Amino acid sequence: MMKNKIALGVVLATTACYAFASDIVGNETSKNTTYSSASQKSESLDIEKYASISRDKVTKQAVFISDISGPWKVYSGFSPDKINYDKPLLTGNGKGRFSLPVDNTRRSYFSVVTSKGHGIIADVHLPMEGGYNFRDLGGIKTKDGHYIKWDKFVRSDELGTLTQNDLAYLSSFPLRTVVDFRRPDEIGKLPDRLPATVKDYVELNITSANLKPGSTSKEDVRDWMIAINEELVTDKKIQNTYKDFFKLVQDESKLPLLFHCSAGKDRTGMGAALILYALGVDEEIIFKEHMLSNKYLKEKYKPIIAEHPELQPQFEVQEAYFRKAFDRIKKDHGTVENYLTNTLGVDIPKMRAMYLYQ
Repeated sequence: MMKNKIALGVVLATTACYAFASDIVGNETSKNTTYSSASQKSESLDIEKYASISRDKVTKQAVFISDISGPWKVYSGFSPDKINYDKPLLTGNGKGRFSLPVDNTRRSYFSVVTSKGHGIIADVHLPMEGGYNFRDLGGIKTKDGHYIKWDKFVRSDELGTLTQNDLAYLSSFPLRTVVDFRRPDEIGKLPDRLPATVKDYVELNITSANLKPGSTSKEDVRDWMIAINEELVTDKKIQNTYKDFFKLVQDESKLPLLFHCSAGKDRTGMGAALILYALGVDEEIIFKEHMLSNKYLKEKYKPIIAEHPELQPQFEVQEAYFRKAFDRIKKDHGTVENYLTNTLGVDIPKMRAMYLYQ
């Protein structure tokens, strides 16, 4: 179902960033030079090993976290492809935490320049006061050394509790499409709040036939979650839903695109993983990205788990859940790439040409 709506937002943010880089020197770069990751052909600097961006979920104040030995400079811009190199935003030497004097109402991207190279970073975990599990898939490195473009795909939990500041921040991408994987009853209880920039709100309801575990023991709840994750890749109706999802993903006019469910860990997690597989990210990195949901959802589900500890497996992700699903894909289809191409209608070369910095 396609609808036009308005307004949205997200949660807490402490963030790393994946990036591209080149072997530029640490002194001042030439005036008005714009370094886009699409143009980088030289030695890559994995900047996430040395630096990250954190934003406060309420104030959205940006902080640069350095683990760099030696001098560095930070430049900024409102687009990852249009960094302003006229003057550094921040200059420093060594490790520490440093406030960034940028507009806190909108997304910024930062080029960190060192003597060994440079790379683009941003807040991967988006600073949502009214949300928990909002993450940009940009900057993740592929097996062949490319990087996923920033501000194309955001995965998240529900949007119904976002604040006006959250919605304004998401509008600065600017988000164009929101895909809601929740069931109709979930949507009815907590309708999305959408950013003003969103043109298309798309309901792609994913409903499991495994509605509840056989008992409330932790073991049964865990087995239930494993069954649900396997169902996400074997149920024909759900496969068709993800096929519709990838039609949107492969339409650049629909981007930036945010996709979500209630927690942003299972239905959304599968969608994110399939995008990363299509773009050539190593499976172990995909699994590590998936497991971050435990970190970001901890506070959301802490009160429920405290009252019902037997339900803990329902409110977390475990590698066993995902491993079972992808083992099943490989058993039934040979490879994940075959599944993407033949079952979900994904044009893998097209996806990589569209969404990887070359």
